[in-house]
Amino acid sequence: MILPNYNEAKKRTKSEVLREEYIINDDLKKIGEGKTYFVKTYGCQMNEHDTENIKAMLEEMGFIENDDYKNSDLIILNTCSIRENAHNKAFGMLGRIKHLKEERKDIIVGLCGCMAQEEGVVNRILEKYKWVNFVFGTHNIHRLPFILKDSLDSNNTEVEVYSKEGNIVEGLPVKRQHSYKAYVNIMYGCDKFCTYCIVPFTRGKQRSRNKDDIINEVIDLKNKGYMEVTLLGQNVNAYGKDLDTNYGMEDLLRDVSLTGIPRVRFMTSHPWDFTDSMIDVISKYDNIMPSIHLPVQSGSSRILKLMGRRYTKEEYLKLFNTIKEKIPNVSISTDIIVGFPKEEEEDFLETLDLVEKCKYDNAFTFIFSKREGTAACKLEDNTDIKEKEKRLYRLNDIVNKYFLENNKRLVGTKVSVLVEGRAQGRKNGLFGYTDTNKLINFDGDDSLIGKIISVEVVDAKTWSLDGKYEG
Repeated sequence: MILPNYNEAKKRTKSEVLREEYIINDDLKKIGEGKTYFVKTYGCQMNEHDTENIKAMLEEMGFIENDDYKNSDLIILNTCSIRENAHNKAFGMLGRIKHLKEERKDIIVGLCGCMAQEEGVVNRILEKYKWVNFVFGTHNIHRLPFILKDSLDSNNTEVEVYSKEGNIVEGLPVKRQHSYKAYVNIMYGCDKFCTYCIVPFTRGKQRSRNKDDIINEVIDLKNKGYMEVTLLGQNVNAYGKDLDTNYGMEDLLRDVSLTGIPRVRFMTSHPWDFTDSMIDVISKYDNIMPSIHLPVQSGSSRILKLMGRRYTKEEYLKLFNTIKEKIPNVSISTDIIVGFPKEEEEDFLETLDLVEKCKYDNAFTFIFSKREGTAACKLEDNTDIKEKEKRLYRLNDIVNKYFLENNKRLVGTKVSVLVEGRAQGRKNGLFGYTDTNKLINFDGDDSLIGKIISVEVVDAKTWSLDGKYEG
């Protein structure tokens, strides 16, 4: 049994690229024969991509995917720890599975992802959820076949969670969630240690993949007919800073663009590492989408300092305005936390002022959530939950106003859309996303799915657009 340890997770040492670490022998390939699996995913795109690897490994072991957990032989929860709400959802699901397992004792249940990297979570599982068969973390996904086999051979909960940052394991199989767009990891972990964030503990140190591995993966996807890739990392702008090369995110964006894949996206960005040269590359290449997620977290420089964000409100606005000036028709989204410890009304008003200046195309807004092991967890929380909720409502009223205003400006224009599939509840309806990452619904036939087409915007809602395609 290998348990998570926060003290070990804080350490930063050298990692390696391992190309023959993933092994699945003939015995492992037979474990899932005649059995089904169900994977429930919580959290970010990185978790979604991890699930694509997990599903592929399970299918190499003979398991068949089932979309009904109640009738599955194996259930895995791939979890998120960014906020308390994600914790509650995962433990709520475990509660439902517990009743199921009381009826069908042969069901195998596993928990993985970021929650598995938390000391308190694993201790809680060992104490109150002893019926869970296995737990593994974010650094040893490639070990899933062996962990699963060990759990089947044992009557105890099998826990294998590495607290040291993982090496980069290449060669993992992947079962892509989509047929036309794909996630491509370019780096893992984060070294920023923002005071509210658990990610540097759950995902480990910043580790960049070799550029050739990334480019070759993109070329392979292009050759298979994929139309779009999203380059993933906890802080993609810091790509390459941990390598002994003079090759950064702006170079990678350029080289991925030059593969000729029709669409390139990336996330998530930290404003601290967003350089002018990155902006220049994005503005130069048409297949790098003019859509940028630029988390600000707060509009108060005082709170930003307490958060450990390394920039001021004024510096963020300067970057924001530079992006707007240099990248034509760019859309910018953000993340904002309200009710951070020691946030006063004046600080919150600074956040509202920033939103009024930026007029974001989208924003993900949250009430501060304490995360065990982070520096902010130790700060005195001077605002009650009712006041935090009021601030969130006030903030959302403003951001929603600008979502709608920005969408209305598109009415009457034609936008480039990657058609992804059938729109629910609409006869003959299709849906897709514009180059600026806005959802649009329109009528059309199935032959358009997987293609990039021009659609006229005829109506705008807060969260989506309605369009007309004329062929």
